Amino acid sequence: MNPTALSLEQTPPLSVPLRFFLTAPLFVMAAAAVLLWYGPVVLSSRWMPALLAVTHFLTLGFLAMTMVGAVQQLLPILMASPVPRPRLISTMTHLLLTIGTLSLGTGMLTGQTSLFVLAMVLLGLGLLIFVVIVGYCLIRARSSHASVAAMALAIAGLAVTAGIGLVLAGGYGLTSFQLPRYLTDLHLIWGILGWVGLLVIGIAYQVVPMFQLTSNYPAAVMRWLPRWLFTALVLWSVALLLPQSCYWLVLVGGMALGAGYVSFAVITLLLQQRRRRRVSDVSVNFWRLALVSLLLAMLLWGADGLSLWHHTQLLLGVLLILGFAMSVVSGMLYKIVPFLVWLHLNNHMQATRRWGEKIPNMKQILPQQRSRWQFWLQLASLFLMLAAVLWPVLTRPAAACLLLAFVLLWWNLLEGVRVYLRYVRAG
Repeated sequence: MNPTALSLEQTPPLSVPLRFFLTAPLFVMAAAAVLLWYGPVVLSSRWMPALLAVTHFLTLGFLAMTMVGAVQQLLPILMASPVPRPRLISTMTHLLLTIGTLSLGTGMLTGQTSLFVLAMVLLGLGLLIFVVIVGYCLIRARSSHASVAAMALAIAGLAVTAGIGLVLAGGYGLTSFQLPRYLTDLHLIWGILGWVGLLVIGIAYQVVPMFQLTSNYPAAVMRWLPRWLFTALVLWSVALLLPQSCYWLVLVGGMALGAGYVSFAVITLLLQQRRRRRVSDVSVNFWRLALVSLLLAMLLWGADGLSLWHHTQLLLGVLLILGFAMSVVSGMLYKIVPFLVWLHLNNHMQATRRWGEKIPNMKQILPQQRSRWQFWLQLASLFLMLAAVLWPVLTRPAAACLLLAFVLLWWNLLEGVRVYLRYVRAG
């Protein structure tokens, strides 16, 4: 890791990102509880209300929650552009996203239209505040790194995802509004490959070389890959809304999007394979699982264009959400949280003049062994969930494994916070 490349003096208070990181696993636990309660019937159709609730607990509750917290932390450190009034902004966005996601998931499970309306207001307001603030910070960012452009495109992807989501929620919550189900595929792909995927790429440009001790990504890849993916996603989306006679354009856009993400996965795997120091690191395992899942998802998406599989859509959702996005986020949390605890402990010791007192290093803050246990549980839940798509009787075992994995992730992150509090209170 090269801390000299970071603007560490501008880091926000520890509570700013941690409130998001500690809340996110709770939504995965809620999703697992829904799967345990409803059982195999959840996977009988992609339109099952329980499956829609599970999907949004995972995407909004876990993925969006961690990404929003990470961006508020990374903007000042990596791009020297801190969020103004970080405590206020983080508190507002956290409350709006938390209550909005709970309202949306509960509304899908109960069918109460008032909850959809409440979710539309809260999520719309929370995401609007976040998009505007991050856009402002990116405009004034002093860094010229390729991550800035990638993050800007990711925020545009979030805006599109949120806009489509509000339209779909209006179809559920407003009786005078017809539900446009044809927008569902756009909503999912823009959310995973537009918002999450582009943000992962932008963050990877910085954290993969820094934390995993790899070479830098090729300059041409960093400059052009996010632009290629965003353009391909726009082309695919426009083509999908055109008449069936333009289906060839859908295939072209989909192939371009798939080729871009396959390139990112292959390049990252090669960089990790050639790491300068081959030490065991569980976060690398998470990244590899995520990248292999992304490769399989892109191959499956190509097969879906040829209509080779009956269960392709559910398998694709599991690979993209649980396999790719949630794995890479888990891997990043196991690096970001120990680093932040170490950084704030170091700052606290300097501020309180406890210069001679040693503080734990990152591996002592979050021991690798507990992280490995969580990795194997998450890997098992992925395999079981993929199998459950074909054999729904495995739904409850998959849910139980998912629940255990994210209870352990939450506990591990909480232990990191306890280390910080223990050293601070000792003074």
